[in-house]
Amino acid sequence: MAKILVVDDQPCIRELLSEELISEGYRVATAADAESVSGHLRFSQPDLVLLDLYLDGPEGLGVFHDIKRQHPKLPVIVFTAYDNYREDPRLSQADGYVIKSTVLDELKRKIAHVLSRQQVLETKVESQPPRPGQCLAHGF
Repeated sequence: MAKILVVDDQPCIRELLSEELISEGYRVATAADAESVSGHLRFSQPDLVLLDLYLDGPEGLGVFHDIKRQHPKLPVIVFTAYDNYREDPRLSQADGYVIKSTVLDELKRKIAHVLSRQQVLETKVESQPPRPGQCLAHGF
């Protein structure tokens, strides 16, 4: 099952999301601040990131841009209490935007949709025939 990195500075939110996502069958890692995100990305290699925009320390927008710069194909869903960033062009690469709520149905649907879309894209790339002149032996 897919691994999700939850990035939120509020312990209660991290715990709630972890419990709910684990009950859905996902593996979950959590990060409380911007500094720990890069380590999680490197070592736990999540399939999707849930990112709060208001973190202690550096702003979540900076974390978002760092993720997309270092891992451009990694899906990121913004999960925030604020609706004012929904149309923000700085988040145009976000794979989803969900307003925080104690009812997580919309978030779960969004996660399932993004992960299924990601799986389809990966399957298409893997199943493409080699281009003319492309040698498959030894990765050349």
